[in-house]
Amino acid sequence: MFNLSYKTQRYLILFGFLTIPILFSLTFSYYPALSLIYYSLTDWTGLGWDMNWVGFANYKEIFTRPEIFGAFKNNAYYFVGGLVQTALALFFAVILTSKLRGRNAFRAMLFLPYVLHSVATVIMFKNVYHGEYGSLNIFLEAIGLGSWQQSWLGNPNLVNFSLAFISLWKFFGLSMIIFIGALQSIPADLYEAAKIDGASSWQSFRFITVPSIRSVIELMMILTLTGALEAFDIPYIMMLGANGTSTFVSTTVDMAFKFQKAGLASAMAVVLLLIVIAFIIVQRKLLFRGDK
Repeated sequence: MFNLSYKTQRYLILFGFLTIPILFSLTFSYYPALSLIYYSLTDWTGLGWDMNWVGFANYKEIFTRPEIFGAFKNNAYYFVGGLVQTALALFFAVILTSKLRGRNAFRAMLFLPYVLHSVATVIMFKNVYHGEYGSLNIFLEAIGLGSWQQSWLGNPNLVNFSLAFISLWKFFGLSMIIFIGALQSIPADLYEAAKIDGASSWQSFRFITVPSIRSVIELMMILTLTGALEAFDIPYIMMLGANGTSTFVSTTVDMAFKFQKAGLASAMAVVLLLIVIAFIIVQRKLLFRGDK
């Protein structure tokens, strides 16, 4: 290779670095995606390779069975929780980028829940939400709010709020760290000039901070939306879909592995992908059209 010209070596290196990622993408992303679309048009059970072509019958079943498409109503809890999470993350990020003593310790403590595995998080919150010895009910009793004690996971009106709070608590730290990184990229001279001009803290936040991190806010909104639509691990591990907690993804998993309807589950996965793409396009067009 050392006898080759510099230009030839350069092309070979570029070709090698580009070819390997493309091959990996084709093998582990695009081919499975195309296979998913094909399976969604069959009655495949997920066992063996015997399948019959059924066309769009699986897609018709998704939109005509309320228990399938209706599972999206539970995803709305996670979307609202994600919006609250994003707002709180930005608030704490602004505080923890100021000259606050011990701010690194606070950052570490708030980021720690994201590091925990979902199973460990669920086990922790089972002890928090337990109806008899749960720490939340014990705390309410201790501060004189015993009448507020609830069966947080047994009450159908509260269970999805409780699960959405777990998701908020777990992913809050990641959102905060992303915002902190964005805030640290804003030149301090802008804030100093605004302070000299008599701008208040709110005005500095509104006219300097928000426009400067607009692209990051857009990213966080997309992550919030996609995360809500794809909510699975926490509600599934905690409740296994019981008490009206099934999300669209958990319903898809049950359809594929519990009821052995892999063809229908593939169609559900394709529908979810199309919904995510549609929502992202609408979000970018409506909320962030001012960027152009």
